[in-house]
Amino acid sequence: MIRPPQLHGAAFSEATDGDMRNDLNARALLSEALGVSDSWATVHQVHGRDVVRATVSGDAGNADAVWTTEPGLPVAVFTADCFGVVMSASGAVGVAHAGWRGVLAGVVGEMRSVMIRNGHAPTRAAIGPGIGPCCFEVGTELISEFSDDGATTTWGTSSVDLAGSILRQLGGLETWVSKGCTYHNDDWFSHRMNGKPDRLAAVGWVS
Repeated sequence: MIRPPQLHGAAFSEATDGDMRNDLNARALLSEALGVSDSWATVHQVHGRDVVRATVSGDAGNADAVWTTEPGLPVAVFTADCFGVVMSASGAVGVAHAGWRGVLAGVVGEMRSVMIRNGHAPTRAAIGPGIGPCCFEVGTELISEFSDDGATTTWGTSSVDLAGSILRQLGGLETWVSKGCTYHNDDWFSHRMNGKPDRLAAVGWVS
């Protein structure tokens, strides 16, 4: 489990914490360690930019970002190469699931905008582990879409720095970045590496 030092109401799970999407017991153990409820508000992730507000636990619908103002209600997204992003504001917290499709769609910036429109401007953010530019090999079509974030894998092919692109959508917020690559680090799950359904969690809550 990773706790960003400047976001007390945020955490990212590790592989040793268990599969957070499918194993409710693992989710309960993580919640106990965090001191929060194991009844989370989650979304059915579709790799888009939709943002929903959660007032109760359970499935909040089709979206890739969920936020809340309810004290003690954890909101969460699940990842395994995509990035979990948490934003905190006075009296509110949001989490976003950001893979390359979501980053291109602007899901992180959209969550920030939705929170601002509702009177809760984020002041801090955290980006969890995801596939790094060291390992995210892509074709020329994505290189053109991410022209400002082109990079090179450790084996010399074209890649994209998704975390760098997410940082731009956060627009200068004080942001903690994990810098961990899920693809080559056994501490996290990687769907691209092994195709398994196991997922990490990015969790946020209003203290």
